[in-house]
Amino acid sequence: MFSAAMSPPEPSLQRLVREMHTTAALAAPLVLGQVSAVAMSLIDTILAGHHGALTLAGVAVGGAIWTIVLMVLVGVLMAVPPSVAQCNGGGRRERIGSLFRQALWLALALGIGLLVVALDGQWLLAAMQVAPEVRPVAMDFIGAIAWGAPAFALYLVCRSLSEGLAWTWPTMAFGVLGIVLLLPLGYALMFGAFGLPALGAAGLGYASALTMWVQLLGIAIYLARAPRFADLRLFAQFEPPRWAPIRELLRIGLPMGFSVLMEGGLFVATLLLIGHMGAVPVAAHQIAINIASLCFMVPLGVGMATTVRVGHAAGAGSHSQLRWAALAGYAIVLITQTASALLMVCARHPIVALYTDDPAIAALAATLLLYAAAFQYPDGIQAHSAGALRGLKDTRAPMWITACAYWFLGMPLGWWLGVHRGGGAPGMWIGLIAGLVAAAALLAVRFVHLVRHDHRLMAAVARSASM
Repeated sequence: MFSAAMSPPEPSLQRLVREMHTTAALAAPLVLGQVSAVAMSLIDTILAGHHGALTLAGVAVGGAIWTIVLMVLVGVLMAVPPSVAQCNGGGRRERIGSLFRQALWLALALGIGLLVVALDGQWLLAAMQVAPEVRPVAMDFIGAIAWGAPAFALYLVCRSLSEGLAWTWPTMAFGVLGIVLLLPLGYALMFGAFGLPALGAAGLGYASALTMWVQLLGIAIYLARAPRFADLRLFAQFEPPRWAPIRELLRIGLPMGFSVLMEGGLFVATLLLIGHMGAVPVAAHQIAINIASLCFMVPLGVGMATTVRVGHAAGAGSHSQLRWAALAGYAIVLITQTASALLMVCARHPIVALYTDDPAIAALAATLLLYAAAFQYPDGIQAHSAGALRGLKDTRAPMWITACAYWFLGMPLGWWLGVHRGGGAPGMWIGLIAGLVAAAALLAVRFVHLVRHDHRLMAAVARSASM
């Protein structure tokens, strides 16, 4: 019987399949968790639509502004999973409890700050040139849902801790809990039921905020009681905020927050520009982007799983494991994006028919789905590459890459083709494709360069392994 040292090397294909299985098992709950977040937004839209056209418009605008708030929180707090993963992989598990408590202080500050900004959102509505009759309804929704900002920020830290330790089921479980709570709460507070007042758009916002606080309470209790986290002593002591660890989280997280904002802002700006083209282009764009966003949850989840796996490998000082973890993610993304692209091409008409029976809107939406199919590969590759780079705590270069790709190439080209040349929504979508292709190529090249040629990175990995 061979010893471990005498064992023959594992075939490359077999190793790849094994690594893909590990990544897929880690990513599946993350994908479902992200889908649940999209479902919560869908519930808001459906309930608002049944309340009235003005309520739907106000919730749509307020939801767009709330999405910008979430982008900042999610982006900055993306610093937590790779930090936890590197501590865990490097045998420094005893540091995770303190890191978690400092991240909570950062999240609380961000949540309160964004609450204050959101409550004074009238200026943003005016800057967006929102119709005067829609603004009060939008502010009702924003002013109510904003009270959930601190809870959501703290919830993200709790969820990120679990994800960083490669335990992703809580992301799915508490995401589903949010859906289960929001539907009855939103209905009751919007229309008035079970003895509760009918508050319209504000009621829907309060229901969403209350759901976030319940999610926070639930995951905090879970972390405090679950045996797998007991040795971390997460809530065993009070720890005042310390600038050094918070500054390190900000150093990693702020560029990621900016990157997320650049990408999300590209799609928001595209919507606003198409909004000036008429009702049919706007409706068709919304249908196509909704389908594309739902499909994007898969590579996003894979990228989040890769962040954890790459971070763990970097913390352990394993260059080989780091490369295999990234390669497995790329392989999964190529498979899933092929499936989503084929779905959009082959089933675009039946899919669009689920959204509308208007022939003009359906025809344009079906056309836009062909463009969406074209950017499945670059969208998936950029999401995964960004996740792999986060695992290495490399965030500044990706920030500049995404800013340049989306705003110095994608948006100008989309404006030139769609608005200046009169190409309409398809022209704007060509700009989206160009920006995503550039981002995908540059982020992938950045990761490969770091792993193969950046000796400082390899030295840092080696140092982490010896600590």
